[in-house]
Amino acid sequence: MGNTSLEKQEDWLSARLLPTAGIRSREQQERRAASALLAVMSAVPDFCHALLSGMKAPKGTISTYTEVHLEDGKRKTHIPDGVMVIERGRTRWSCLVEIKTSGTPLEAEQVARYLDMARQHGFDGLLTISNQIRSDPKALPYSVDRRKIRGLSAYHLSWWRVLTEAIVQHRFRGIEDPDQAWILGELIRYLDDERSGASGFEGMGQKWVRVRESARNGTLRASDPEAGVIAARWEQFVEYLCLHLGQELGVDVKHQRPRRKSPEERIDAAAKQLAADGVLRSSIRVPDAVGPIGVEADLRTRRVTTSVEIQAPKEGRPKTRVRWLLRQLKDAPDDLRIEVRFSHVRATRSELLRDCRESPECLLLEEDPKREPRSFVLAMSKPMGKKRGRKEGSFVAETRRQATEFYRDLLQGLMSPRTKAPKLREDDDDKPQETAPPASEGQVRREHESSLQGLAEAASPLP
Repeated sequence: MGNTSLEKQEDWLSARLLPTAGIRSREQQERRAASALLAVMSAVPDFCHALLSGMKAPKGTISTYTEVHLEDGKRKTHIPDGVMVIERGRTRWSCLVEIKTSGTPLEAEQVARYLDMARQHGFDGLLTISNQIRSDPKALPYSVDRRKIRGLSAYHLSWWRVLTEAIVQHRFRGIEDPDQAWILGELIRYLDDERSGASGFEGMGQKWVRVRESARNGTLRASDPEAGVIAARWEQFVEYLCLHLGQELGVDVKHQRPRRKSPEERIDAAAKQLAADGVLRSSIRVPDAVGPIGVEADLRTRRVTTSVEIQAPKEGRPKTRVRWLLRQLKDAPDDLRIEVRFSHVRATRSELLRDCRESPECLLLEEDPKREPRSFVLAMSKPMGKKRGRKEGSFVAETRRQATEFYRDLLQGLMSPRTKAPKLREDDDDKPQETAPPASEGQVRREHESSLQGLAEAASPLP
């Protein structure tokens, strides 16, 4: 007789080190997320050191604590979410930790109090963690008096960056200790669960639908507060895309921004562009790819376009250079659009791939077919996701899928044009000279007599 209970084993729920079951409030979310993260950072040192690399924390023995009670000068008790202590020899480094989950933002007043507590009690810094995404951990998502930070390390991480670092460490860098690898895997499962409140970018926000409709109707103004809110949200979304690709590739994917512009200036410029053209536009740089991924959301046409510009070869006839590109696109979708940019002219040529496969000449400049192509822009356009949040069918989910597929199906297989190394000119003076064998004494005498006879004939008068 068979064991009926064991036969149903596949229906049982696996025991979890960090369960999300039973979370019923934001306070529970924050306490459990803080405890889970700090415990894993203590248990997996490589993961902890990677997260804190920008805080000048030493590599050493890690101790973590939750809900530490600290008193200020008025004997009032403050309870930050956690404390980290790292010791190496005589060096001791420590920081306070403040955590928010779901859509709860960090409050400047609370951060200022904890900075005061850090200075008063001899901590080296403050680490804040929330779903507010920033590319640079030193770009704080709250305004605080810089004098309070002086002498301390103020550092901010988004939960999505924490999850990205955990995935990269687990999947690409590797953990030698199997127990540590399992523990880090449990943290990844926990953070990836929506019930944890720490699963990343939550969506484009409550103003998204209103701004989308206003942009489509042409009634959006750059001075509208909603335009600035969505422009700031777009910056966070692009960082989310970068971190997502980083999780998939195991490399540091960067949001490519204009130089010498502050976050406020970038958001203001994006809001003006959104009001004028109904477009949000950014670039993503993947290391060693042929070019950055352009991401453009057109709120008027409700389409999202991903693109890349690749330089054309500098050698060969124009048609040969076009064929060089088409050979790389043999498996690309027919609705891929190719735009050709030419040297020294503004005119371009744009066609769908389906129309170019058998007729490469259709990508040459019509009025000047001998004009050399300078670069090719490859673009894929798809309908924009309309749902809110980041679930299936939402703007966030569909744009993320499109960017990932564009890289996987097209960009990662593209190669830059190869250039031939310059060759040295073969100079006649550099060639080895052939040497004749030495002449005999009789040969020298005959040549001398012949030379004298020639001179005599040349000197005789003409008849």
